[in-house]
Amino acid sequence: MIENITNHLQKFDFDVRKSKDARFMDQKVTPDVLSIIADCVLNFDADRNIEFTKDDIWSDNYFNTNVKGIFNKPDAQNETTRQEYDKFTSQPLRTLAYSGVLKMRKSGNKNLYKIANKSILEFIGMKERNAYIFLYYYLEKVLSDSNLLRFFEDFKNKCINGTIDNTEFQNLKTRFQRFIIGNTPINGTTEVNRIFPKILNVYSCENNIQGTIKGRLSKRQIYYTDLMYNRPNWRDVDKNKGISRTEAISEHENLMIEQNEAYSDYQVQKAMNMVRKMYTQSEVTDQWSNGEATQIHHIFPKSDFPKLAHYLENLIKLTPTQHYTKAHPSNKTQQINKDYQLICLLAKTDSIETSIKKGEFVYRKESFIYVINTGLTEKLDYEIDFRKIKNELARIYNAA
Repeated sequence: MIENITNHLQKFDFDVRKSKDARFMDQKVTPDVLSIIADCVLNFDADRNIEFTKDDIWSDNYFNTNVKGIFNKPDAQNETTRQEYDKFTSQPLRTLAYSGVLKMRKSGNKNLYKIANKSILEFIGMKERNAYIFLYYYLEKVLSDSNLLRFFEDFKNKCINGTIDNTEFQNLKTRFQRFIIGNTPINGTTEVNRIFPKILNVYSCENNIQGTIKGRLSKRQIYYTDLMYNRPNWRDVDKNKGISRTEAISEHENLMIEQNEAYSDYQVQKAMNMVRKMYTQSEVTDQWSNGEATQIHHIFPKSDFPKLAHYLENLIKLTPTQHYTKAHPSNKTQQINKDYQLICLLAKTDSIETSIKKGEFVYRKESFIYVINTGLTEKLDYEIDFRKIKNELARIYNAA
């Protein structure tokens, strides 16, 4: 998918000196906010290919239900909260429009939007980590086109060499301020200083270097969770030290699910809806697969493995007969048929491998192995191929 993103970005000239538009990025454009706004746009559009405004998004019930619970925001339908939601919706929409993922045109004093690249919008709306990936490549392209990337690269090199100090950081910050004020309608540093950290910290996170916290050079490298609008309460402030970005992302997701029930429900429902849309028939081909596949089954039960509940790799589409008589014996939904669980895992292996070979961006082999390792208390190597995964599954269940 990264290739698809870069190919898309190459079609555009994002030079701010030409566009005179500072709204390519903004204060509220964080991976989690961008992801949920993308999802809300897709939900509102519902394959109708229609124009919409920011007000259409924030007045939609889907937006109100999820944003209110996940981000602990007031009711979106309350007129007194209009200003609260204005930036929350308009800023991500402007970023998506500047990047070419949405089209935007003026109608009076309103911005009208329309989906321009649905596959990338779906990618962003699928997961926060996807929104982060998109933001990094997009911002890198904006900086490159605007002839600013070299200054960020110089900052990176000094961080890596251990020669960075607050003076060098302030030089980069001042250069960015002058650039934005000199090339856009923004005429003061206050507004620029709200945008700068959102750009630098995405760049810093991807490059494992220092960034900015509270307007100053950070004393440590920037972590994935630092980028989020909605942050979990960390059990240990040094939790992120010494772990990979992939591990940090998983830890962030797990903590959010653990601490925020609305977030958990949203992620699970979104994942189930995605799997439901992907397949017209059951993913398991057997004597019970005839008929309409309407059931989305958690291979490892949600009640026993809540941290796996939102993983697409843990969800499989089945017919009602498969779900209620085979996966759950005698319709006892609290019980799991271990033999059929193996069948589901083997079938899901095929689904994931097929999807990845098609170049789709829905599944990750590493996530599937994580699901298996967590659900079966195993330690399968993340580098093994799909054939080996099947062999290992057969070994594990035969030994049980």
